[in-house]
Amino acid sequence: MSESSQPDQGGFPRRDAQGRVVALGDLLGVSLAGMVIGLLALLLLDWGFATVGVGDFGRANGWLAIILPAWLYWEDFRAWEFGAARVVAALAAAALAVVGGLLVAGLADGLPPMVSGGLAATAFTVVYAVVWFPGVHWLARRTG
Repeated sequence: MSESSQPDQGGFPRRDAQGRVVALGDLLGVSLAGMVIGLLALLLLDWGFATVGVGDFGRANGWLAIILPAWLYWEDFRAWEFGAARVVAALAAAALAVVGGLLVAGLADGLPPMVSGGLAATAFTVVYAVVWFPGVHWLARRTG
């Protein structure tokens, strides 16, 4: 049996034989862990730049922390068969996640860009996962 056709090997997030994440909790957990890692890396880079005098600390855009969760979402998107279900679910999730992130960024307007952007990126991450996961499963069942 080839490696690509073997079922779940006990990794996290748990995946099915096609490579799709099998539980919403796994998707949320890994994407939020990616957010924390992204924010910590951004904090470290911003501190380093502020230390050498390139800029002020806290002025980096917190939205950059979305990179690791977006990568996870892209991999899950690719694992689904080509079809309308994955495209519609991804577009709906992305649209709602961007709106949610922008709303949070607007509410956190007076905070430094790293904080307001980090909060917005976190909102984006949660909204995308909560819309994408049930949406793609429901649409895949409906469209066959």
